[in-house]
Amino acid sequence: MISRVLAAFVLGFAVCLASFSMAPPAHAVLEVDVTKGKIDPLPIALPNFLGDNPDAQQYGVDITTVIGSNLERSGLFRPLPQVSYIEQINDFSQRPRFGDWRTIQAQALVTGRAVLQEDGRLRAEFRLWDIFGEQQILGLQFVTRPKNWRRIGHLISDAIYKAVTGEEGYFDTRIVFIDETGPKDARKKRLAIMDQDGFNIRNLTNGADLVLTPRFSPTSQEITYMSFAGNRPRVYLYNIETAQREIVGEFPNMSFSPRFSPDGQSVIMSLQQGGNSNIYVLDLRSRQTRQLTNSPAIDTAPSYSPDGGRIVFESDRDGTQQIYVMNADGSGQQRISFGKGRYSTPVWSPRGDNIAFTKLGGGRFSIGVMRPDGSGERILTEGFHNEGPTWAPNGRVVMFFRETPGSGGGPQLYSVDLTGYNERKVPTPNFASDPAWSPLLK
Repeated sequence: MISRVLAAFVLGFAVCLASFSMAPPAHAVLEVDVTKGKIDPLPIALPNFLGDNPDAQQYGVDITTVIGSNLERSGLFRPLPQVSYIEQINDFSQRPRFGDWRTIQAQALVTGRAVLQEDGRLRAEFRLWDIFGEQQILGLQFVTRPKNWRRIGHLISDAIYKAVTGEEGYFDTRIVFIDETGPKDARKKRLAIMDQDGFNIRNLTNGADLVLTPRFSPTSQEITYMSFAGNRPRVYLYNIETAQREIVGEFPNMSFSPRFSPDGQSVIMSLQQGGNSNIYVLDLRSRQTRQLTNSPAIDTAPSYSPDGGRIVFESDRDGTQQIYVMNADGSGQQRISFGKGRYSTPVWSPRGDNIAFTKLGGGRFSIGVMRPDGSGERILTEGFHNEGPTWAPNGRVVMFFRETPGSGGGPQLYSVDLTGYNERKVPTPNFASDPAWSPLLK
């Protein structure tokens, strides 16, 4: 038995985790291989978390709903309908009747309870059981203010995901995007943020100025984006928690696609110079810029590798939009895309093993991935107009936006995993474009 206690303090939100027991991973029977192609989802039973009073019971139901939704949406789990359960869990400390759960084809079981403590905080604890191995795989508890109950659901989802797949989860994350309202020829665009499942949406700007290309910093607390306030293109930094923003720099010409370096100390972007644009890196401490490319073409959409050693970008220097990579100092520039069509918006995976991209060919827009050397190109999804891929922090899921045709159409957010089989629409109240996925919250 492994026992441990961890503590974290984030955004005024105290999360305490205590492990009840955990079988060593090498001996765990319950697992899902996420490296395969199409995956058969793991049947998992999720009885509502117990509660010691009506309010706690409601929190228990709500947290269970979030967990079930997260796991089902990942495509790796299949929550079983509660009406099929034979055993009714009435005591969190009881050992399950594994035979009852095998009868309904469950391979995993999650039991839990929610408790409102005397200090006013909410405690949620759960156990993950391997039905066929008849053993507890994981047991944790989380303590926070009741208003953060949704985040508890995300944290528990991440813990279950990691215990079963061996990969980090991605549920305790946020998405920053462009919220769009109004007619197609006069859209009002606001910077907005939400949880990865579409809940807790709030606007960060009021729509008075056009905003584009928001991107998270490695710490998740800052966003860099473009704004055309007063018809002057500027790159801004926005602190999510304080709502303070500052101008990164005033650029005499147009600037495009700002993005943080992995260490958060610089921002890389493209700057227009006449009919062409080149890639520059801006040091956030000295506010000095350094030019990395120098071509008579359009070089844009730069993205760092996770170790900061290389940069992927798009360029039309060979006549059409293609993907190139170079070293972080601008040396060693080489083309890596050679398929039929035009390639754009490349983004390096947080794992470092893939680059996501948009591809236009045959009148259709596709979202695909390739290895950093250009090999192994795979199309994950295609449609009328797909664009703007962004990676979940575990490098297993890509979010993008898809335009719908027609005068009343507009962009909406979707996600797809690396198998290409699990495509999901991400709910937003209005049209939404240009998403960017945060790292895991801390």
